[in-house]
Amino acid sequence: MTDTAVQSNYQMKLSLQQPLTESQREILSDDALLFLERLVDRFAERIPLLLEDREQRQRQIDRGQLPDFDPETESIRHSEWKIQNIPQDLQDRRVEITGPVDRKMVINALNANVKVFMADFEDSFAPAWNEVIEGQRNLRDAVNGTIDYVNPANGKHYQLADDPAVLICRVRGLHLPEKHVLWNGKPIPGALLDFALYFYLNQKALLAKGSGPYFYLPKLQAYREAAWWSDVFSYTEDEFGLARGTIKATVLIETLPAVFEMDEILFNLKEHIVGLNCGRWDYIFSYIKTLRQYPDRILPDRQVVTMEKPFLNAYSRLLVRTCHRRGAFAMGGMAAFIPSKDPQRQAWVLNKIQTDKALEASNGHDGTWVAHPGLADTACGVFDHVLGDRKNQLDITRDNDAPITANELLAPCDGERTEEGMRHNIRVAVQYIEAWISGNGCVPIYGLMEDAATAEISRASIWQWIKHKQALSNGKVVTKALFEQMLAEEMLVLKEELGDVRFNQGRFDEAAELMAKLTTSEELENFLTLHGYEYLN
Repeated sequence: MTDTAVQSNYQMKLSLQQPLTESQREILSDDALLFLERLVDRFAERIPLLLEDREQRQRQIDRGQLPDFDPETESIRHSEWKIQNIPQDLQDRRVEITGPVDRKMVINALNANVKVFMADFEDSFAPAWNEVIEGQRNLRDAVNGTIDYVNPANGKHYQLADDPAVLICRVRGLHLPEKHVLWNGKPIPGALLDFALYFYLNQKALLAKGSGPYFYLPKLQAYREAAWWSDVFSYTEDEFGLARGTIKATVLIETLPAVFEMDEILFNLKEHIVGLNCGRWDYIFSYIKTLRQYPDRILPDRQVVTMEKPFLNAYSRLLVRTCHRRGAFAMGGMAAFIPSKDPQRQAWVLNKIQTDKALEASNGHDGTWVAHPGLADTACGVFDHVLGDRKNQLDITRDNDAPITANELLAPCDGERTEEGMRHNIRVAVQYIEAWISGNGCVPIYGLMEDAATAEISRASIWQWIKHKQALSNGKVVTKALFEQMLAEEMLVLKEELGDVRFNQGRFDEAAELMAKLTTSEELENFLTLHGYEYLN
């Protein structure tokens, strides 16, 4: 296709819902939009089919067909093959930090004592249009080494250190649209916008300094979705004259269906993939959502659903074994704690980090996640001790483990459902939703750095407790009326905790309304962020 034809096509089909400012045109240039258009033209129409496959599979599960390993892909699981290769600057990923793409956060994360910063356009980010564009600008400036920031309140100056962490961009999930860019009158996939802009703006500079365009892929549920991403990557490499496998990805295994297709996901992305990651919080949400019709598999309070629980520990060990057999990294999950100024609380936090990361390291994970730079040293110390002179644990094969079965991955989880836990979940979810619809997707609440998975677990748990008439430890049966009563009472608690000014200036009534809608609906909604997106400009 000639440039003239592409330009004509672009004028007919791709439309922005609001004019770009001069500053935004630096990021969304005509050439960047033409590349985005080519991606949307070739790949967007396959996404609704992939999402419908998810719904069809869920209907089968709801009817009693529990998830299991697919007999049709048994040959992939049982044959010997490896992923293509892992670039040099991704060989050591012992600690990664995650966070949204605001300017100060990008600088602090890249300067932290970590190997990798995952810059997030997904669960810790509320994708308001201006913030999406500014986030891409911030990453471009970081890649070019020109990023800085001056705090307007105190004049403090932030700039990159000499040896920043490796940058990986997490794009939005396949289910999330970008309503500000339309194709044939419909919103384009947010994932394609995020991928297109990060790749287009940065690939030359990244490759010139010995790195590359690296991505985290969230919320995959099936190997066919991985195959779609492989096609996107291969097409992009061909368009830009790059060698096959230049684009690299790490896939988050954060849905229950995906844990049964890890070999297949690696196989279908084998030229581009470098590892899988235990996205534990979304995985817990997915366990609830996937098994929502099963009264024998209802989770207790989320605070007690830790990685020691059999179904989560089996997931961690299977991921390590599967990845290392294929030459891929097995990344551990998030420590959401944040440092405390109180000495006793800080000691408790550090002990929690040590215990959590020691379990991951002993299971054979190659690295782990933290949410705050202040906890990087502790997590790094755990992996330094286990790794010794090694950069990773690809040598830990777990070949002598007994095969992990579907029953282990689906095992019911013991623990109480308490009124205190339910009330805590309501307060946390409402605060998080209020922050998200106000444009902030990464929020410190009660000593944890929360993202969308927190509110998802909270509202899905209570929805399932209502559906199956679960009794709390004090004997109260969870009903819609009980939830609505607790919600009203906890809103008063929040108002007292936060103060009248903060509460009245916020969007707490809207957040409570959305929380109630999602928690008491007849059918369990797939993602609260789809509903929350309606509140963003």
